[in-house]
Amino acid sequence: MNQTSGIVVESELHPEPNPHLKSVHVEELEEVPRYDPAVIAAYYRHRPWQVWGRLSSIFWTFATFVVSLWWDRQTGQIEQNQPKRAVKLRQILTRLGPAYIKIGQALSTRPDLVPPTYLEELTLLQDQLPPFPNEVAFRFIEEELGDRPDQIYAELSDKPVAAASLGQVYKGKLKSGETVAVKVQRPGLAQQITLDLYILRGLASWAANNLKRVRSDLVGIMDEFGARIFEEMDYTQEGRNAERFAQLYGHVTDVYVPRIYWQYTQRRVLTMEWITGTKLTQTQEIRAQGIDAGYLVEVGVQCSLLQLLEHGFFHADPHPGNLLATPDGKLAYLDFGMMSEVKPYQRYGLIEAVVHLVNRDFEGLANDYVNLEFLTPDTDLTPIVPALAGVFNNALGASVAELNFKSITDQLSRVMYEFPFRVPAYYALIIRSLVTLEGIAINVDPNFKVLSKAYPYVAKRLLTDPSPQLRNSLRDLLFKDGSFRWNRLENLLRNAKESQDYDINQVLNQTIEFLFSERGEFIRIFLADEIIRGIDDFGRSTIDQVTYNLQNLFRWNGQQSSPPPPAQPSENLERILRILNLLRETPGFDPVQLVPIVPRLLAKPEAQQLGQQIVGGLAQRTAARLIREVLLQEQPNQQNGHRANGSSITQSQKSSQPSLPAASR
Repeated sequence: MNQTSGIVVESELHPEPNPHLKSVHVEELEEVPRYDPAVIAAYYRHRPWQVWGRLSSIFWTFATFVVSLWWDRQTGQIEQNQPKRAVKLRQILTRLGPAYIKIGQALSTRPDLVPPTYLEELTLLQDQLPPFPNEVAFRFIEEELGDRPDQIYAELSDKPVAAASLGQVYKGKLKSGETVAVKVQRPGLAQQITLDLYILRGLASWAANNLKRVRSDLVGIMDEFGARIFEEMDYTQEGRNAERFAQLYGHVTDVYVPRIYWQYTQRRVLTMEWITGTKLTQTQEIRAQGIDAGYLVEVGVQCSLLQLLEHGFFHADPHPGNLLATPDGKLAYLDFGMMSEVKPYQRYGLIEAVVHLVNRDFEGLANDYVNLEFLTPDTDLTPIVPALAGVFNNALGASVAELNFKSITDQLSRVMYEFPFRVPAYYALIIRSLVTLEGIAINVDPNFKVLSKAYPYVAKRLLTDPSPQLRNSLRDLLFKDGSFRWNRLENLLRNAKESQDYDINQVLNQTIEFLFSERGEFIRIFLADEIIRGIDDFGRSTIDQVTYNLQNLFRWNGQQSSPPPPAQPSENLERILRILNLLRETPGFDPVQLVPIVPRLLAKPEAQQLGQQIVGGLAQRTAARLIREVLLQEQPNQQNGHRANGSSITQSQKSSQPSLPAASR
């Protein structure tokens, strides 16, 4: 058996006969609480005419479309006619009903299954359908809640305010005075959905066994899809999703999650707080209310990053109708039927992939795709690495502020379609979520770039997350071939301070702790070298200046000597000073908080070892200079008996001169 998102499903479409499954009735099918292919197969195995009737309807609906594709292949017009065929496919899926609309929406995130042109068109699929009669909806309310609607609600709208593929929504008011949205499920939905799932799962099994082009686990994809759609059909699950979402993200500034009224919620009826608001895409109406739509989009981006990379529980369907600007300037989330999760190793893997992308380490990026289960461990990465380089090198030529998330994913989709990628369900939903969010953002501001707004959060996570995975990612980002890349650190600090919940003192604490731990040895060695070089350069500059002042004061040379060149801090020292200045400018920086750390650090063996390295290194440099500048220069001077300017000098005269270190470095 497989386990998908906590829902147990059978791996075979036709399991062994089970007497308890043969007598499933229509009413019982409506009450099936979870997706179970074994139960569905047992039900429809004894209803062949119903299956063949639906299958023939689907066949004739697709027949002309398939013939068109065949003719395009025969005439060599596949690419030329592909946009037109993609539009036709979208229209067919809409006509076939809820299951196919949902499947089309799911396919719009599957670049391993669908060519890029079709992906673009399938993103336009809408699930708006005609409403079903009020009598049916009110009967469902009575069956689910135990009384007539007029006895439960003080008010209920005469007509539904919205009708989608799975249900329709009424506006109402509770007898306690709260305005609510009442969502009622479509009649016969479970039977219609399960019949289509049964047929599609059988077709997926046939395609996986007979079509060489198909590399993905189509049956597994159908099971994942079935599990998700069954969750959507259970409104109590949606209510639990909403409450969990509120618990995790309700504290985010200007994010609002509506309340669920459990007393008036069951599997086919959901009652939640009514949200008065304006779609984010209706920019003129939002501005007329004095609300900054661009700011709310940024709130949505930051909340999405928390969902995807911090807690892992994310809203997988953030289309314009599910994101509203409230009159008081908050971003309200609606419709929690389609949610998904990203596991911790997947979250860290995504951030590591970003690090390899920034480093242009495409071999590392290819291995990330293996770790994230896009590619099997036995995949030959040799042709994939240059393909990834071809996709991302152009994109990386632009600044972060110029990167367009959708353009990158479109190019990457072509690579995934060409090579043996298998896009995991969680990643497909992430792409759908981010692309949709960027589409909304661009509608508000054509110059808006999700990646540029997301970068401060990624920088903050790299600098503050104590996990070993991200510590290693930070090291990979900052060090290459034994050299420290100061510009990367400056960029991280500059971007991280723009993140709303960035704690600079936490960064400093963790940095100091890491620096004086076993894992920070490679950084300590580097810092010791830089400190030794800086102190030595400062010392030499100071000696040169003192020598110059004494020479001019006592006129040892009988003439005014030329001043030494001003001390120039090393390039790395200048970078360190810029970084210190960045830290001081960061909101919340408080050096007093670091004082209690100092005694604890001084007691660490690593700190004592660093001090010994610095003292020893300075001693070695001083000794080497003395040998080079004094002892080794004495011999040529004694042999030649001449000054540097060509005038002769005797040994007795030379010994009477004050002996000072040479001014040259």
